[in-house]
Amino acid sequence: MSASAAVRAQAARVVADVAIRGRSLDVALDADGMTTRQERGLLRALCYDSIRWYLRLDALLGRLLARPNQKLAPEVRSLAIVGLCQLFYTDIPAHAAVDETVDAARLLGQPRAAGLINALLRRAQREHVRLFAAIDGDVALRHAHPRWLLDLLATDWGASVHAILAANNQRPAFWVRVNRLHGTGRHYHARLTAAGIRVAASAFQDEALLLESAMDVGDLPGFSAGDVSVQDAAAQLAARLLAPRAGERILDACAAPGGKTGHLLELQPELESLVAIDVSPRRLRRVADNLRRLGFRIVAGRGVETSGDTDHTIEPVDPAGNRPCGVHLVAADAADTADWWDGRPFDRILLDVPCSATGVIRRHPDIKLLRRAEDIPALAARQLHLVHRLWPLLAPGGRLVYASCSALAQETGAVVGAFLSAACDARDVSGAAIAELGDEFGARQVETCGQPGHRIAAGTAGMDGFYYACIEKTKG
Repeated sequence: MSASAAVRAQAARVVADVAIRGRSLDVALDADGMTTRQERGLLRALCYDSIRWYLRLDALLGRLLARPNQKLAPEVRSLAIVGLCQLFYTDIPAHAAVDETVDAARLLGQPRAAGLINALLRRAQREHVRLFAAIDGDVALRHAHPRWLLDLLATDWGASVHAILAANNQRPAFWVRVNRLHGTGRHYHARLTAAGIRVAASAFQDEALLLESAMDVGDLPGFSAGDVSVQDAAAQLAARLLAPRAGERILDACAAPGGKTGHLLELQPELESLVAIDVSPRRLRRVADNLRRLGFRIVAGRGVETSGDTDHTIEPVDPAGNRPCGVHLVAADAADTADWWDGRPFDRILLDVPCSATGVIRRHPDIKLLRRAEDIPALAARQLHLVHRLWPLLAPGGRLVYASCSALAQETGAVVGAFLSAACDARDVSGAAIAELGDEFGARQVETCGQPGHRIAAGTAGMDGFYYACIEKTKG
């Protein structure tokens, strides 16, 4: 059997793990077993596209089977989905898609299924126009979204919902963030061009650069030296909206994987201190790894798994010789403030809340299969609890930025609105904060939403879906 058939077989295993057994796509792909970069790239593309279009392709499969509700072994069903995905959502030649997928059935230990897979895929080639026409009368199936999510998006976004659904089904844009401590965006743009890497035109003119094609991070000039990070332009707005100033004490709650933490330090390396918290020690290790790559060294903290140390702080290496900012990594639930807070107020708090992630479906298409409607009220309650618990830690005159990659009002404007109604010392300054960004940082791409805060629709200027609210504490 060929290596290509082995990739299809592994893709079927991953898709079955996600769509049938409920594992996350990233976890299912974590140990892919592929030996070359080409094989890993093909595997990831097949898995992401198969999951992205799973609901539509599964409906097509149901019409291709000889009997309604015909039972198939999980890997056989998923292999059929992978085969259909190749026919309709990739540039793979049809003959190769069919032949290699049929061979993959044997590698899965399902030799009797090879004939079934062959028949299904060949019938799909002949009859797909008629069959898709029947399926696509259902808007949810046409866009491969669960009905509950489509209904909520339609309620929250109105006429914009169709553009959002289309954006959710696109492969994600590849944005990078230039480390301004190492050089300017213009300088790094020139480095990319010299390396033969094309930069697309975008609404941003500073350190956020949009590349024309996705690539391995190891191929980005200066990546290992911390000259650049991969981060969507919408997520890059968080640190700018927080607007840290020299000498301030900052809290980055729910910090993993550390992209926003690093950006805060790049924007303002002369903070008094920065406390970065995450409930997961394993995920907080990624924060430490990211900060180390950006040029910060580990000195001491609490409960973080990194290089065998349990306690550490990160300090930036300051070539100018100024007093470095201490960055304390703490493994804890941010809401349990008695477990970690030293009683000293923060000047600024970034709260990137745990959410449904429905604004970043194009990056995590398994959200469409793994999330349930009943998850949303529980997430909203958790988000409101976090805001109420962290608000007393903010100094008078300080700013809290509520950030969420949810596209749903229940988790964004409704949460912030409920908090503002209950807090007599809080005021929404989102409009002014976004206006201060200026056009070069995407201020025109952020819109009001009929509730407190501002939002970005998925696909706007190539960005992920995101929501921000800037709340300041009155001085009394």
